[in-house]
Amino acid sequence: MYKQLFYCTFLLFVLSCKKSNTQPVDNGGGTQPPTAPTVAFAKGADVGWITQMEAANKKFYNAAGVETEGMALLKSLGMNTIRLRVWVAPTGGWNGKADVVAKAVRAKNLGMRMMIDFHYSDTWADPGHQTKPAAWAGMDVAGLKVALVAHTSDVLNALKSAGVTPEWVQVGNETNDGMLWPEGKASTNMANYAGFVAAGYDAVKSVFPNAKVIVHVSNGWDNSLFRWNLDGLKNGGGKWDVIGLSLYPTPSNWATINQQALTNMNDMVSRYGKEVMVVEIGMPWDSPTESSAFISDIITKTKTVTAGKGLGVLYWEPQSYGQWQGYTLGAFDNSGKPTLALNAFQ
Repeated sequence: MYKQLFYCTFLLFVLSCKKSNTQPVDNGGGTQPPTAPTVAFAKGADVGWITQMEAANKKFYNAAGVETEGMALLKSLGMNTIRLRVWVAPTGGWNGKADVVAKAVRAKNLGMRMMIDFHYSDTWADPGHQTKPAAWAGMDVAGLKVALVAHTSDVLNALKSAGVTPEWVQVGNETNDGMLWPEGKASTNMANYAGFVAAGYDAVKSVFPNAKVIVHVSNGWDNSLFRWNLDGLKNGGGKWDVIGLSLYPTPSNWATINQQALTNMNDMVSRYGKEVMVVEIGMPWDSPTESSAFISDIITKTKTVTAGKGLGVLYWEPQSYGQWQGYTLGAFDNSGKPTLALNAFQ
């Protein structure tokens, strides 16, 4: 009996050793490591206005009329990403460092992914406006680079201290013709524009090495604009990881615009070997049926971009309503409820 018990115990020991020797190893041994998890498609929104709207006593409600915190409401509609713009020294502090950090912490606590969008201005930066911050007005190109790096690092380190890790960081907003005009106006000095982008890229990586840096150009259907801009950046030493685009079609032309955008995105992947992302979309709030069709279609098309390099689609300020700040391309009705347009994100 004792002999049989000995042999049974020995056999179990041998089998357990064999089993342990077949576990995955990380030294190039005979078994394969576990497959890396698939990164989810980003679906989200820029909500830079949300704290300012709340301060003005704007409320948000779900379809049943229940008051709901705005970011949580967007998450319940299928969004997983929040985008926040950053201004240098804005009037009232809205979209300044403290406001951005506060909103980012709220998003993080909801489990949302994060994109930070540096405008490098005290106010809106877009294709027609790239005004330097007032404090930077007298600087030469070298000084502007130093200021850009310091501002980028300062805001990102504040986010890091607050426990927020952005997944994407935009260096400039809708820089169709560069940034920090006139020194960085691409049509007159592409080299300066490329230098500013490269400086911003390095600043981002110094704080968050794994963050993906985005160069953002509007009119996402305009392939010639994108080629001109990004060829100039590439030739001038600009660096980026993702090409971002904006799309604001009308209720009647969205199908054409989306097809042109898909063609452009595939060309960007082929031409530069980079990922692409639709970082801004919008359509009149009172065209919810057309808007839903538009959003659903651009999400589908972005998911089909070559080699899986289409990362996501974000709506710009969907929670704005009641013609907040004169803006009418949100996706909430005048009672503060989301329209059916946002069903496309679910």
